[in-house]
Amino acid sequence: MEGGSGVTDRIGVLLMAYGGPESLDEVPGYLADIRAGRPTPRAVVAEITEHYRQIGGRSPILANSERQRAALAAALQPRGWRCYLGMRHWSPWIEEVVAAMAADGVTRAVAAVLAPHYSSMNIERYFQKVRAGVELYRAPIEFTFVKSYHDAPPLLDALSRRVRDGLDRWPDPQRGSVHVVFCAHSLPVRARAEGDPYEAQLLATARAVAERAGLPGERWSWSFMSAGRSPEPWMGPDLVEHLDALHGRGVRSVLCVPVGFVTDHVEVLYDVDIEAARTATELGMRLERPPSLDDDPGFIQALADAVTAQAEVAGFLPAGTTEGQSVRAAARNGVRA
Repeated sequence: MEGGSGVTDRIGVLLMAYGGPESLDEVPGYLADIRAGRPTPRAVVAEITEHYRQIGGRSPILANSERQRAALAAALQPRGWRCYLGMRHWSPWIEEVVAAMAADGVTRAVAAVLAPHYSSMNIERYFQKVRAGVELYRAPIEFTFVKSYHDAPPLLDALSRRVRDGLDRWPDPQRGSVHVVFCAHSLPVRARAEGDPYEAQLLATARAVAERAGLPGERWSWSFMSAGRSPEPWMGPDLVEHLDALHGRGVRSVLCVPVGFVTDHVEVLYDVDIEAARTATELGMRLERPPSLDDDPGFIQALADAVTAQAEVAGFLPAGTTEGQSVRAAARNGVRA
């Protein structure tokens, strides 16, 4: 998917997201791609299919990500850059989008994942897909990659507004007793031993957002969600188990803020809005979730800053083109192909 500006500048921006099935019939193929062709147990296929059925029968991630791409294209329009969207595990496949970029004459490009926090177990695999596309289609494109933008001030401000707006759902007398739970997708525990920065970046984001939202330390906590189906241990505490622990501490009102996700898809719509909400109801708790970032202007500004800064680091722009704290922070996190 591409949003051309009609100018001759051949710098491109490739946004990438996880991907998701467009119908229930596509779920088995989608899971097969995630599992690199390894057979998926029938019970797992049935379970995941049911999850998608309960959120409307399809993943909204492609449509949501396309809105983000369009918003970024509008923000970068003065530069005349072309913005594209590719998916890691479903169409439009990242490798094929790389080929389309080359066909459009793009020779230099910045790639960024629609996930602010870096992990070698996650974000790096998107970069591998880009490199595979370059090799497979012999695309003459020099790519540079944004590794993370977890501390970009526009991102933190956008998330803190979500927290404040979410808390406003409670009447003023009750607001002070609402506990905020920040969360993100879990990773295997071995990531810690391997020095992966994912967890540290997530907690840094949570602390910064809590500070901006005026939350004292006892009013917020952290949990993980959506652990994978493998025998090795995954990072915790799990969101559902964490709700039970909070209930034991006397908490009855929870605002859940998934800072590791920038749009709605099955992990948010099912794991939080259905599974965690069901647990909260059973415990006699009220659970609310503010809207995802989607094309929030603050999030789009964070993306624009990050890709522009990385373009400067890569030498695509003259030194000194970018300004601002969020841009400098993004530049520190970049990497060349």
